[in-house]
Amino acid sequence: ADPGRAQGAGSRAAAASSPAAGEPLQRERRAGAECGLARQVRAEVTKWIRVNRRPRKRKRREKEEVFEKLLPDQLVLLLEHLLEQKTLSPRTLQSLQRTYHLQDQDAEVRHRWCELIVKHKFTKAYKSVERFLQEDQAMGVYLYGELMVSEDARQQQLARRCFERTKEQMDRSSAQVVAEMLF
Repeated sequence: ADPGRAQGAGSRAAAASSPAAGEPLQRERRAGAECGLARQVRAEVTKWIRVNRRPRKRKRREKEEVFEKLLPDQLVLLLEHLLEQKTLSPRTLQSLQRTYHLQDQDAEVRHRWCELIVKHKFTKAYKSVERFLQEDQAMGVYLYGELMVSEDARQQQLARRCFERTKEQMDRSSAQVVAEMLF
């Protein structure tokens, strides 16, 4: 037996057991899993777009879409894709809310959900926007801007009302930025 050869095999075995050696494989697995998660989101986006295009009255035989359970990061991605859609019907938005219980999700998900509400003027969910602006003040600054840019009187009124209720609790710089947007 060649001693150099045995040593080479031993060092490879040691390298294989070291944390650094397994990292590329773990990264590759994570990337593959992330790719799978993203693929799952794309499939869900396609279903939602299909639901949105359906006429109001469905034929009895038309099959109901079955939606997957999604992780919070996947919900953020789904909502971001749906934000790219020109229009979503109130019926679609209501189904989204019911399917994923969006008002009960984390702040990132609720922020995207509020953006959809504002973009599509989904008045039935304005309470979710109010709640978000009151509970997640740091993330709400951008949403105030969206409400004002929309040039919708009800949305602007909503923004001003929420700001009046929360300005005392906001940090000074955020309150100043929002005040400049609103007045």
